[in-house]
Amino acid sequence: MNAHTPAIATPDEILAGVAQAERSNILIVDDRLDKRVVFRTILEELDQNIVTASSGEEALRWLLDNDCAVILLDVNMPGMDGLETAELIRSRRKSAHTPIIFITAFADEMHTARGYSLGAVDYILSPVVPNILRSKVKALVQLHRLNAELRKRSDERVALAREQAARSAAEEQQRRASFLAEATQAIASSLDADTILKAASTLAVPFLADYCAVAAVGEDGAPRVRRTASVPGWDGYLGAHRESFEAVLAEQQSRVVARGAHALTERLALPLDADAPDDTPAGEIHAFPLVTRGKTRGALLLAMGPSSRRLSGADLSLADNLAGRVAAALDNCLLYEEIQAADRRKNEFLATLSHELRNPLAPMRAALHMLRSQAEVDPGRARSLLETMDRQVAQMSRLVEDLLDISRITRGVIELRREPVDVCAEIRHAMESCEGPVRTLGHQLVLDLPADSLKVVADRVRLQQILENLVLNAVKYTEPGGRIEVSARAEPSEIVISVKDNGIGIPPDKLKQVWDLFVQVDESPERTRKGLGIGLALVQDLVRRHGGAVQAHSEGLGKGSTFQVRLPRTVAEEAPLAAEAGSPSAHATTGKRVLVVDDNIDAAETLAMMLELLGQKTSQAHDGNAALRAAAEFRPEVVFMDIGLPGLSGHEAAVRMRRDLGMTDVYLVALSGYGTEDDRRKSLDCGFDSHLVKPLDPSLLPEILAGAERRPAAGVV
Repeated sequence: MNAHTPAIATPDEILAGVAQAERSNILIVDDRLDKRVVFRTILEELDQNIVTASSGEEALRWLLDNDCAVILLDVNMPGMDGLETAELIRSRRKSAHTPIIFITAFADEMHTARGYSLGAVDYILSPVVPNILRSKVKALVQLHRLNAELRKRSDERVALAREQAARSAAEEQQRRASFLAEATQAIASSLDADTILKAASTLAVPFLADYCAVAAVGEDGAPRVRRTASVPGWDGYLGAHRESFEAVLAEQQSRVVARGAHALTERLALPLDADAPDDTPAGEIHAFPLVTRGKTRGALLLAMGPSSRRLSGADLSLADNLAGRVAAALDNCLLYEEIQAADRRKNEFLATLSHELRNPLAPMRAALHMLRSQAEVDPGRARSLLETMDRQVAQMSRLVEDLLDISRITRGVIELRREPVDVCAEIRHAMESCEGPVRTLGHQLVLDLPADSLKVVADRVRLQQILENLVLNAVKYTEPGGRIEVSARAEPSEIVISVKDNGIGIPPDKLKQVWDLFVQVDESPERTRKGLGIGLALVQDLVRRHGGAVQAHSEGLGKGSTFQVRLPRTVAEEAPLAAEAGSPSAHATTGKRVLVVDDNIDAAETLAMMLELLGQKTSQAHDGNAALRAAAEFRPEVVFMDIGLPGLSGHEAAVRMRRDLGMTDVYLVALSGYGTEDDRRKSLDCGFDSHLVKPLDPSLLPEILAGAERRPAAGVV
């Protein structure tokens, strides 16, 4: 026998190993007590458990709960005889194979045949020969004990096999868990995409595959970075099919990026000659998408070849898990890059903002110096200096207003006051507002508007802002002497507004970015075209709030650009025209007592001076408590009051004026840097008649004073 072949135990060796305490049951069934005593005496030498029953019914009841090695069954018993009892014993699953020895005083062929048909192993005539009975029962007991021991050892082997399988599964699970832990540590330790992909590809080979490629793609699906790893001999395994393998790999990558789901191809390459026998290397390629935030950012590609392995079951799930972890690490890398880009844009924005705010200040300061340094200034020169200052103030106001709008959009508090407006009329008004910059740069401005009006329901001020930003954007990015075309047309459900220029154009990779905050198309060091990079972001948000859409088109740098706005068309009736702002009926007013309350003394004095120029009598206060005292003494008819006062706020002062001083007929005007609907509603609730947003336009003063004469006002305006 071979030394490595395990020895097989003999039945005697197996029986010898059975504990002595494990004795078998021997069931004796006979209606006569004397015969039961005789059988017990004969079989006691076997040292087994001997159980007796006086009838078939008693034997059947005992067999319901017990097992035995052999049954000695008397054939001739009153009531249920031995043959009937044997038939019932055989009908039960538990005792169907228990050996039965029939004992009878006489036997004929018919009874003997029936007994054997019922599973009898022997037929013994009474009186029995003790040695013969004892030998036959002993053999059956040994067989029973042998079978029991074999079953026990078989169960132990099954339990051992299961334990070994569970241990192997646990070890394999631990191995996979260790792999994932190592992978997580390796790919999460860097925010560099190249490092992440290199670590992932190195870990996957040879643990999961013979070859691994990890690729990241950009927003447009174009390859961005790719890293590979392979087992030794991989190139030799591919041989002349290297290029074909790369082509199949690229196809799999494109497919999984497009579909965002796992893909499998059961070949590594295509035949070099379609007519020749297929000599391509055997293998398969699995492709897993790298999905982050609902977008496929790349692919993990695993190829099997020289090892003849197949990726399935737990390894397939492990590969998918690895792809998810790589995607998460790659997403962290992309988020970090976005943060860096946002920080860079922020720094550029702050630098640009500083420059844009200083630009108007220089001519304003120079004009003020000239006016202050000369005792008598030529009226023509003074007028020119004042116009310069007015233009620079308007420019600074636009910058501040744009910044405030960005803040309102970010906080989600910007509101629209919709009314039916004529797009053509608003375009002409916008062109008038942009006339100065257009004329300065010598641009040719072409309008293409239909004769009929084009109606939309929109916020008139915001629509003007949209149009002016688009036109000024075209003015800024078009070389002097360029051409700017503004057109509008009606479609069945929309009004389409286009602003087209022949300026510097937009690079293809910037077409989507131009709508982002602080993004500048002109990235040259000189930055000859200044701006904050917020105008187009405002345009996009305002157009969307009107239920429309805006798009940018350009063939590339140097080929101009076109911005197209689409707004929902309306057939609403025209709103009745309000009285002209400058008409005498709107502005006619008599001199009134006006109290100006502002903690900014310069602002209070300036507003008081403008009111006095309009023939009003003024008084000033610079905090809430002083305002109450001044109101009690001066008894004003109109009050201009700042909301953010020290001590007692403007809202509290207004409430006390109405309640404590009985000033129910006084026209109260709130001045604030906040102008949301909630701010206006709060002013109305505190007793104000009007809510104006700083800085106050001086041209509105006559209209406000006229409104005071029409008090009580209908609500906050």
